[in-house]
Amino acid sequence: MRIIILLLAASILLNGCGQEATEQERIKDFYLVENIEFPEGLMPEVGGMDFLPNGKLVVVFHRGEVMFYDPEQDSWELFAEGLHDPLGVRAMSNQELVVMQRPELTRLVDTDNDQQADQYITITDDFGMSGNYHEFAFGPTIDQEGNFFISLNCASSGDGIWEEVRGDFNPLGRPGRMYSCVPYRGWVLKVDQNTGAVTPWALGFRSPDGITFDGNGNLFVTDNQGDWLGTSKLFHVERDKFYGHVSSLVWKPGWDQDPLQMPVDTLDELRETAAVLFPHNLMANSPTEPILIPDQVNFGPFKGQMLVGEMNAPRLMRIMLEEVKGKMQGACVTFLDSAVVTNGNHRLVFGPQGDLWIGSTAYVWAGNKGIQRIRFQGGTPMDIQEINVQPDGFKLQFTRPVDPELAKNLNNYSVRKYYYKYHRKYGSPRIDEQEVGVNKVQVAADGNSLELQLNEMTPGYVYDITLDSLNSDNGIYLKNNRVFYTLNQVPD
Repeated sequence: MRIIILLLAASILLNGCGQEATEQERIKDFYLVENIEFPEGLMPEVGGMDFLPNGKLVVVFHRGEVMFYDPEQDSWELFAEGLHDPLGVRAMSNQELVVMQRPELTRLVDTDNDQQADQYITITDDFGMSGNYHEFAFGPTIDQEGNFFISLNCASSGDGIWEEVRGDFNPLGRPGRMYSCVPYRGWVLKVDQNTGAVTPWALGFRSPDGITFDGNGNLFVTDNQGDWLGTSKLFHVERDKFYGHVSSLVWKPGWDQDPLQMPVDTLDELRETAAVLFPHNLMANSPTEPILIPDQVNFGPFKGQMLVGEMNAPRLMRIMLEEVKGKMQGACVTFLDSAVVTNGNHRLVFGPQGDLWIGSTAYVWAGNKGIQRIRFQGGTPMDIQEINVQPDGFKLQFTRPVDPELAKNLNNYSVRKYYYKYHRKYGSPRIDEQEVGVNKVQVAADGNSLELQLNEMTPGYVYDITLDSLNSDNGIYLKNNRVFYTLNQVPD
């Protein structure tokens, strides 16, 4: 099989506002992108990926195949088949996988070391199914104690339910554009690693395609724009908390009312805010799997930060998080935005060599197909390293020192703020969008950071910050120059 190699150069990247790169950016190529070829007859719609301890990549596909790819030999082999729409996989060893397929969390075991699974063991199927096409199941991710966490999609009003359903049927959960008439649609569930016992963990999700833990044991889930979600979001998920999509409330113990008949203000008071909002049509329309850039790999100057895929655009996003007054919040910025990075970026995993593998899917309505491998080639791109909120504005750190004269010019900064309405309707326009004045810019003596002093800091808004005509001190243009900060809390 042949690997098609494409050079991802700074000259073909786009900045956050869509401006093409200039000549001065072409001094360095940072990433190499390879397209991985597949065996003939295999439909390469990737549902999940992980690496085995032996260095092979395991991939699960929508049509039910589980396959191993050997990067050294450029070869594929079938490990298992016949699964129902698997959308996540974790390698427990070279002989054992855990796969999230639509009806159950499954353990696949090769007991005789012939490179094929001979045991398909149900870990749990203790959640409902109505037969609705939109009842996807995602995960698993694994906590520090080895327990599995999975997330369940709500059903869609674009399809009905079968006469026979699995699990209790709750008529209060049936109305709505996206609904939860069987347990635990719109929930995150914890699954005991030893017994398979299920603990309902958190609720209020619509289409939680991405679920992961960070290095400190914090659980994060992405959710897609739709009813009750004015725009797509990244949530920091805590036990027993409600995250906004109302249909899943009917499975909360003791709940006995139709949430669609409740005042929106009451529901708003119940919900937790997102750590990061992805502005619709500006940053992401359908975010997918979040993944941390490991500290031990060389993948550029962003170790420990989070990357998130996107279904609708050829884009990877980078997330910069911080804790303010006990709550997670932060910003998103473009990481890679280019025609050589495909859309449909569904699943992300770092390989043993420190390269990033992206599995794409085109499930019914959006996306693409295939696998791409991205390798860091060295060098330091001119980019925003970090952003932190301050009582009167933001502090921005850069990967290279900025040109001090350009950085001191107030005309090179444009800040807008807006929010998204919480309501039953599908999505939301940007509400109360207005300019925010920049009162002062203070550049650090070494040029590695600057502080923007703004004339107002309003919690509950996205701060949309554009850094125009900003270069490094040796003339490298800041290509990803638009950053979106979700301001939930303002520090004292």
